[in-house]
Amino acid sequence: MTIKKNFPLRIDPKLFAIIEGWAADEFRSINAHIEYLLRESARKAGRLPKKGAVLEQPQDSNDKVIK
Repeated sequence: MTIKKNFPLRIDPKLFAIIEGWAADEFRSINAHIEYLLRESARKAGRLPKKGAVLEQPQDSNDKVIK
């Protein structure tokens, strides 16, 4: 089971409406679509580990653990 971090997000209402419609077009919740967009952006920027690598949950919120 993956534990996810919760945090408040303040976003421009016009941008939210765009993402809301986009999420509906992709049959995703708004939350899932925002996570998808962030993950794709991180992947394209080379910030995610290669496929097959395990991204572990950090012990401390400031730690990053990648195997």
